[in-house]
Amino acid sequence: MDPATLVGIVIAFGALFAMITLEGSHISSIMLPAPMILVFGATLAVGIAGGTIQDAVLAFKSLPRAFKGKTTPPNQIIDQVVQLAETARTSGLLSLEQEADNVKDPFLRGALQNIADGTDGDELRMLLEDEISTRARSDRSAAKFFTSLGGYAPTIGIVGTVVSLTHVLENLDTPSTLGPMIAAAFVATLWGLLSANFLWLPIGSRLKRLADIEVDRMTLLMEGALAVQSGSQPRLLGERLRAMVSDDALGKSAKPAKAAKQKDDDSLPEAA
Repeated sequence: MDPATLVGIVIAFGALFAMITLEGSHISSIMLPAPMILVFGATLAVGIAGGTIQDAVLAFKSLPRAFKGKTTPPNQIIDQVVQLAETARTSGLLSLEQEADNVKDPFLRGALQNIADGTDGDELRMLLEDEISTRARSDRSAAKFFTSLGGYAPTIGIVGTVVSLTHVLENLDTPSTLGPMIAAAFVATLWGLLSANFLWLPIGSRLKRLADIEVDRMTLLMEGALAVQSGSQPRLLGERLRAMVSDDALGKSAKPAKAAKQKDDDSLPEAA
């Protein structure tokens, strides 16, 4: 679980409440029901109106994933594929059908079953690429929904402020209440900006990042499965798959490699 989104949002709102407290105000000054109902309710409404009901349902189903952010480390994926390659070399491709029964990931399980069924390599690549493309579109659609909410919210906040200021102008005959009423009017704009930059945009960016990570994971599995089908040597397959992943994702630094190169250079005999 990667709690980056949850931690970031909590710190952001904590900083806001700290500012309010340090300025001698009170949190209740911005916790006004009317502007909050308008901003959150209307933002969600126009977000749904900008797409389809299915888009909205898909987006809200993806919401828990934005906070959990569970991803599979590349090293674990590579080790699993290398183990499958060793099984295929020792027991044949038909043995992968039994291995598929123990695989939880539906993408990899389907690939192994197709390999065991003797599906042609080019056809299998097309099938897996189509599945990756479909998954990417679905995940990015959810991310786009929340990003669109981040675009609507500030404008809706301004609408709420204009409505409140209209009410203020209707009560100019009571100067003693103008100050609090004007302050309350700008709360709608505040919540529009807050919800956009503290909630919707971060969630949209998070889902997009998770979608990219998922595509990378599925691509790694696809290349590994196709290599297993073609009979690649397990050790070379592991090196090839690691070459497709950055050093940071693998949890290693480039410094040791540089140090090793320098050591090799130092060990070379000097020219006469």
